[in-house]
Amino acid sequence: MFTKILIANRGEIACRIIKTAKKMGIATIAVYSDADRHALHVRLADEAIYIGPSPSAESYLVIDTIIQAAIASGAEAIHPGYGFLSENAEFCRQCQAHKITFIGPPVEAIEAMGSKSAAKNIMGAANVPLVPGYHGEDQNPAVLKQTANQMGYPVLLKAAAGGGGKGMRAVYHAAEFDQALAAAKREAKNSFNDDLMLIEKYLQKPRHVEIQVFCDQHNNAVFLFERDCSVQRRHQKVIEEAPAPGISHELRQRMGAAAIRAATAINYQGAGTVEFLLDSDGDFFFMEMNTRLQVEHPVTEMISGQDLVEWQLRVASGEPLPCSQDQLTINGHAFEARIYAEDPERDFLPATGKIISLQAPAETTHVRIDSGVIEGDEVSVFYDPMLAKLIVWDSDRERALQRLTDALSHYRVGGVITNIAFLYNLASCDAFRRGEVDTGFIEEHEEEIFRRRQEDIDYATPLAAQAIFAARTMRARERAKQSSEPNSPWHLVNHWRASDTQQKPLKITLGKQQIEAVAASAELPADIKVVSDKDGLNLFTPRGVFHCSETPPDLGLDDNHDSTANLTAPMNGTLVTLMVEVGAAVAKGDTLLVMEAMKMEHTIVAPSAGRVSEFFYQAGDLVDGGAELLLFEAAEK
Repeated sequence: MFTKILIANRGEIACRIIKTAKKMGIATIAVYSDADRHALHVRLADEAIYIGPSPSAESYLVIDTIIQAAIASGAEAIHPGYGFLSENAEFCRQCQAHKITFIGPPVEAIEAMGSKSAAKNIMGAANVPLVPGYHGEDQNPAVLKQTANQMGYPVLLKAAAGGGGKGMRAVYHAAEFDQALAAAKREAKNSFNDDLMLIEKYLQKPRHVEIQVFCDQHNNAVFLFERDCSVQRRHQKVIEEAPAPGISHELRQRMGAAAIRAATAINYQGAGTVEFLLDSDGDFFFMEMNTRLQVEHPVTEMISGQDLVEWQLRVASGEPLPCSQDQLTINGHAFEARIYAEDPERDFLPATGKIISLQAPAETTHVRIDSGVIEGDEVSVFYDPMLAKLIVWDSDRERALQRLTDALSHYRVGGVITNIAFLYNLASCDAFRRGEVDTGFIEEHEEEIFRRRQEDIDYATPLAAQAIFAARTMRARERAKQSSEPNSPWHLVNHWRASDTQQKPLKITLGKQQIEAVAASAELPADIKVVSDKDGLNLFTPRGVFHCSETPPDLGLDDNHDSTANLTAPMNGTLVTLMVEVGAAVAKGDTLLVMEAMKMEHTIVAPSAGRVSEFFYQAGDLVDGGAELLLFEAAEK
């Protein structure tokens, strides 16, 4: 077994690996960039080595720097985590050249699965079911479009070297194809330096079910059951669970056997995940194989009782698998919810800022928190905005789901916008409770998840009014305590009315609606939890979470007085490309430019017909959030 390993990653996965390594008596070396100088993974490791500036392309993705750090520290092996260099064949090759063990599969296995096109051919030969599609080398846009037309819409464009939803676009009509192809190729080039595309038939309402496989250097292979990762936004997973709801033992065995065929076809070693699309008829199709540990591996650990990082370390050091297939069993049910710094109300736009307060639910045998941030940390623009993974377990799905919603109601983050309220509402959704999930779940149940139905508004309005009045009352009491004249009428909240009533009229904003409401009292029901944020209050109720605030007074400004409000940078990021020429006529909704931040593209569109008279930035420029991007002249009506 190794005595010292280097972890070529950051954040929660680096902390996760350190935890197991310490348990096994293995010393750990962390690496860090400028932005991560004081990060949690740096504090937890036995040693830490500086590797460069904040952008990952200048630090975590520089192969030679990572290799030299391992050599200098005396590390015998490198654990790549996930993302960054974890599926980079050249990095694996360089580890071998310097006699450093790569804690992952052989170079040949990474290369085999690194191209989605090549992977499809290998899987077809191994009798693994495939989705109909085009995996050819001819990348002429006209050929690709003709192929899509012949296949029939909708189709899915996917980067051959992709992963994590990058370089992926669903196309529903031929008229959308050209723009979608250009965007997918551009994103693929930026993310993987490879814009080779493949096309697949886009299955309607499929489920995303993946199988965890493990292989050693002694020709042993097992599968550790399945995970359902169907609930996604922007093709990225939001809540995962294991085992998948409604999967029969017979289907599980068939999918497991196919996954092992996929792994053995490429002489795999270590932890891998074979991802399938499962349709409503019980047919499943190979989608891709991730040659690394997955973000959602904790749910498999919770139901199997196995430590997959420990398995990785043992297999990489030459030991056989810790268990045979017949020794592995499923115990209970587990969920993982990804806590992100992002704004679900703004198409899940990543958020930056300082975490000024952080209160996570207590960890128990039922609740686990995998995180790489602590109170006081800065969420920067340079990396993925995931703050933590909340993992829960119980004896069955219903009880585990109750654990999840309860834990989410106790998860409080101040200083940055998060998706916690969104996750709570999703987990509380009736269809999710029934296990009726598919990859379009969020879009299909958007009204319920975001609590925009009238029945939800009617339920939440009086609660929001009471919560806002209670907060107003509390603020007044705090001011009174700190005042030299605590009994002054200036501290009252009844507007100086001598014969005040219990009815308090308020103008409130509930979600996106502005409502005139009445607060009957400042007391809330016992089953309502109130968590404040910088924009107002979150009400955790039995029917979901509702965000509310007191509507600011109307100062007589025209809501549309600033026609360029949507032409500012939504956050710190990089300008990727300008889509129109200065002076060219554009229609309302046309894309003017594309920005990239935290691994996601954001398009800026024309607010009306008109023209761009000036761009203030060029492709490649770093832009601050809120900066004006261009000068736009609306066409005369």
